[in-house]
Amino acid sequence: MNHLFLHCRAGFEKECAAEITDLAGEVGIYGYSKTKDNSAYVVFITQMPNGAEVLIKQLRFTQLIFARQWFASDGLVDDLPVTDRVTPLLAATEKLPRTSELVIETVDTNEGKELSGLGKKFTAPFEKALKANKLFQPSSQLRLHLVFISGTQAYLGISSIHNSSPWPMGIARLRLPKEAPSRATLKLEEAWHHFIPANDWDVRLASGMRAVDLGAAPGGWTWQLVRRGMYVEAVDNGPMDKNLLETGQVLHILTDGFLYEPKKPVHWLVCDIVDKPARVASMVIRWFTKKYCREAIFNLKLPMKQRYLEVKKCEERIRAELEKAGFGVEIQFKQLFHDREEVTGHLRVFQNKN
Repeated sequence: MNHLFLHCRAGFEKECAAEITDLAGEVGIYGYSKTKDNSAYVVFITQMPNGAEVLIKQLRFTQLIFARQWFASDGLVDDLPVTDRVTPLLAATEKLPRTSELVIETVDTNEGKELSGLGKKFTAPFEKALKANKLFQPSSQLRLHLVFISGTQAYLGISSIHNSSPWPMGIARLRLPKEAPSRATLKLEEAWHHFIPANDWDVRLASGMRAVDLGAAPGGWTWQLVRRGMYVEAVDNGPMDKNLLETGQVLHILTDGFLYEPKKPVHWLVCDIVDKPARVASMVIRWFTKKYCREAIFNLKLPMKQRYLEVKKCEERIRAELEKAGFGVEIQFKQLFHDREEVTGHLRVFQNKN
């Protein structure tokens, strides 16, 4: 398999392609990307016949910023007869390694949504055919992906269950709670799902922790922290949700988030301020070098051009500055489903090496 299929946000195909080209080159796999503006996917075609398989084994999916999901494929399955799509797709599946589960997807566009009905109707008969032909292997750690591009075209391939997104299309389908002050609350919830293993939530997102939310108003991110039982310093010159303030867990501080410094260190820093990425990166570096917090989730609002390069520049600067200060650094960025023209960063440091 020499086709690597990557789901991404519509409008960020070039960033997704640039990133996979860089990462593939680092492990000695070379190729080119096929992209179409606002298609919400990229296909990276490798020179090596099994290059896509090598990439999903040697790269960590968590390294990728702009890809929501990925899988290795033999390429586009074309000219599917509308009266019998099962037979040609079954034949294509026989050429692939055995898998233990199936996920049928579309791309995240309006055209893709129109195909979601086809995917739902096709799931049962295709699964039945896979089982009847003994193409499922329960012990396999691989997942079978089928992405309909149109009614007669699809990509079929495999991913590692443990080195890919757990969600179809890489999209965490979260419900907006009625009590939440804004939709932005879903960004922080999705970030926790993506960056923090579920087994760690009770320790790293524990009740009684103290947090600072910079640029908090009206309180979408603060609401998530309060729901976890944390005490929050909500920093913003704008008004906060009244119900949040009545919980007794929120102290509203009317000041500029970039100027604020906590009187005592806190467990968490979260920040969704709209500003230049470089300025947000500087603020994050300052908070960690001064040991104001232990862990942080923050957003970088991206410029119109060179968005991938801007994220990498900020990531490298944060890592370099904190390592220079003697910290062990764990940093990741991801463009989450609930992000728009932005990416979400997660930063955690470890005790001084000296």
